[in-house]
Amino acid sequence: MTTATPGAPLADRMRPHGLDGFVGQDHLLGAGKPLRQAIDSGRLHSMIFWGPPGTGKTTLARLAAVRSGAHFLNLSAVLAGVKDIREAVAQAQQVRGLEGRATVLFIDEVHRFNKGQQDAFLPHVEDGTLTFIGATTENPSFELNNALLSRARVYVLKPLGLDEIAAVVTRALQDPVNGLGARGLTLPADAANLLAQAADGDARRALNLLELAAESGAGGVIDAVAVAAVAAGQVRRFDKGGDLFHDQISALHKSIRGSAPDAALYWLARMIDGGCDPLYIARRLVRMACEDIGNADPRALALAMNAWDAQERLGSPEGELALAQAAVYLASTAKSNAVYLAWNAALADARKYGTAEVPNHLRNAPTRLMKGLGYGHAYCYAHDEPEAYAAGETYFPEALGERRYYQPTDRGLEIRIREKLERLRALDRAARERGASGGSYADAG
Repeated sequence: MTTATPGAPLADRMRPHGLDGFVGQDHLLGAGKPLRQAIDSGRLHSMIFWGPPGTGKTTLARLAAVRSGAHFLNLSAVLAGVKDIREAVAQAQQVRGLEGRATVLFIDEVHRFNKGQQDAFLPHVEDGTLTFIGATTENPSFELNNALLSRARVYVLKPLGLDEIAAVVTRALQDPVNGLGARGLTLPADAANLLAQAADGDARRALNLLELAAESGAGGVIDAVAVAAVAAGQVRRFDKGGDLFHDQISALHKSIRGSAPDAALYWLARMIDGGCDPLYIARRLVRMACEDIGNADPRALALAMNAWDAQERLGSPEGELALAQAAVYLASTAKSNAVYLAWNAALADARKYGTAEVPNHLRNAPTRLMKGLGYGHAYCYAHDEPEAYAAGETYFPEALGERRYYQPTDRGLEIRIREKLERLRALDRAARERGASGGSYADAG
């Protein structure tokens, strides 16, 4: 068994030294899986490990390099620049020339490199000087340039499950050389479950918590009280702007759209618990009220605005309860995206037809000159007409003709709106069939 650096944190000391000791990622490292085959055969290709913290990205890169017999170079994109990349390339060329060995260049948090830094090592990946392995917690599609993505295969690492976290912790408790095995510590089941939950899929966090709790335990027992004390203040994974953030707000939005109030509450709680700005959620709830409910229940928008106001005025936790009330109502009420679709269609026409002229009868005519030019002429004042509706009147530019953007659904209040609009459109058809414009038009000029 290899001995770790004395004084190193437990999480570092417990890094596995072979794939047999690697916990998790069976979807990548199981028998017959392409990544496992590549590592076992020692024939590495450039790759990117994408996953949350503590899932083994750095360890896997090291194990792959060792298995292939390659020289391993480790850079952090947080600290390194083009100069460091050039030095790594020079070292790789020297190792290849003197020892005939390949070099694996591992770049942690590779998403922190700008385009120029990413481009700097590409030629050396292409000519075989380097095998590139990058690690990132961010979506490579958004954070890495296409040239790099085209030369590396992306492998997605998943958070560890509770059983996998338990396996990591058990190994640390039993290992007498690199772990805590020489101390004879015990971890009761309730404390083990609490620790695994607090780790939130992160093996490094689990081992850090275990190491801290081991100092707090009494009589060689790491009980639930000790674990709870060190886990206090731990937050669930939430990056406040990255891929996980967008996944969770998407889940909240789709739960509300899908009329699933319980799921909506869960995702709201996840975001609040993870540190999301409640005012951001309030703004998104307003969006959902307009996009997915609209005129099927206009009260939804008012309730969402009230919840936003409550959050601004009261803060936490009272304001969060208002957000929860709004989320439940939005998820439970009638749904319609008719206004959303109508708006997008109208916006598309506005952009397509540019500055289509306002018809003369709709123009404002505050001066004699404007009246003389026919502005406002033959405009029909709707309030003077039966049902306050000027049947047959047109309100679109001539270039567009008549349009029908808004198509109310048969849900909620839109049932009545649809019925009214159908009645008014019937009046329009009758007026146009008579060759009239809807009654006795008055000259608004």
